[in-house]
Amino acid sequence: MKKHLETLCGVLAGGALFGIMALTFFDVGGRKLLSHSITGSLELTELLMVVVIFAAMPLVSLRGEHVVFDSLDAYLPGPARLLQRVVVHLLCGLCMLGLGVLMWNTGNSFLESGETTAQLTILKAPFIFGMSLLCAITGLVHLAIAARPNRVAEESEGGTL
Repeated sequence: MKKHLETLCGVLAGGALFGIMALTFFDVGGRKLLSHSITGSLELTELLMVVVIFAAMPLVSLRGEHVVFDSLDAYLPGPARLLQRVVVHLLCGLCMLGLGVLMWNTGNSFLESGETTAQLTILKAPFIFGMSLLCAITGLVHLAIAARPNRVAEESEGGTL
């Protein structure tokens, strides 16, 4: 399951990032060489950036690659660090699941109203639904880590999953 998640999120994030790179290359090239930029390139870049960010969130959580403030960890006994890890992952998981629900509701509202981007009139709802699903997946990753905090701690210190 972990491998499928890494593959899916990696392909989504990598594909969107490549799309941003290609779009920027052709947009700048068109502006400089042909004096004409790609219509809606800013909107497309914004939408692709949403995909990059939200597709990377489950990967960052799964690999424990977030920014961590651990200056006080050396002063906490092992059981307290374990409890801290569990509580933090539980809170993160619940917040991400809650955010996923809120985004899903927003996606429904956008779908009902037919909300689109200004220039290219691309429906926003599919992107909001995607953000919602990726937030929920990130939440589930955090809950899974909270259920097995020792295993994840060993892996982040150089072990294998």
